[in-house]
Amino acid sequence: MTDLDGQTVVLIGGSAGIGFETARLARAKGADVVLTGRDPAKLERAAETLGARSTAAFDASDAAAVAEFFGSLPGTIDHVLVTAGGPHYGPLLEMSAEDVRTAVSDHIVVSLEIARHAAPKMRPGGAILLMGGTGGRRIGHGLGIVSAATAALPPFTAALALELAPVRVNLIAAGFVDTPLSATLLGDQLEDRRAELREKLPIGRVVGPADVAALAVHLMTNTALTGATYDIDGGQQFVF
Repeated sequence: MTDLDGQTVVLIGGSAGIGFETARLARAKGADVVLTGRDPAKLERAAETLGARSTAAFDASDAAAVAEFFGSLPGTIDHVLVTAGGPHYGPLLEMSAEDVRTAVSDHIVVSLEIARHAAPKMRPGGAILLMGGTGGRRIGHGLGIVSAATAALPPFTAALALELAPVRVNLIAAGFVDTPLSATLLGDQLEDRRAELREKLPIGRVVGPADVAALAVHLMTNTALTGATYDIDGGQQFVF
């Protein structure tokens, strides 16, 4: 018997990066995995690689699609990891009122809708895992509204954990993670960023998706953990 034997893990954003690596580790630990994402072709490739139980292609910011997905899942599930969505950067004074509303509420609203529809399908003691960041905790030029949005996630997670108990809710706060998304965002600056992190981070290397996956699976299997935020940035917040 392995840690997740006989359990079902749903990955919202599971076709690449952190979601994919968490699915890979969960499968190695005995779980069935369900992958979701926006790109059907990427999902099918990921599912074939992992031996996923099923896939579903939809936009996680579409509340109706989220409700339909969880409503259509057969039986019960155990854990949900939400990696869909991301931060919104830009100078505050250049943001419209709608931009600010989206930046502050987008991740919270998406997470709330997923939790709302996932929890009734989950076994007691199962875990909903949300993704946040550590970089947004500091105030700096160009970060804009990110710091406010980052600060809202830990109390949101704790409040949701109380309301959904005995389903557990935790927040993973990552720094730079070397994913395909990071490569897309940084472009030809990627190698410089990797070199800088290797030189400056206390751990002496770049954090990868497998590192975050290991934390995610630990939070699934340790049923004493709920309502908390877990940093995984290799010490980035202390040296940058």
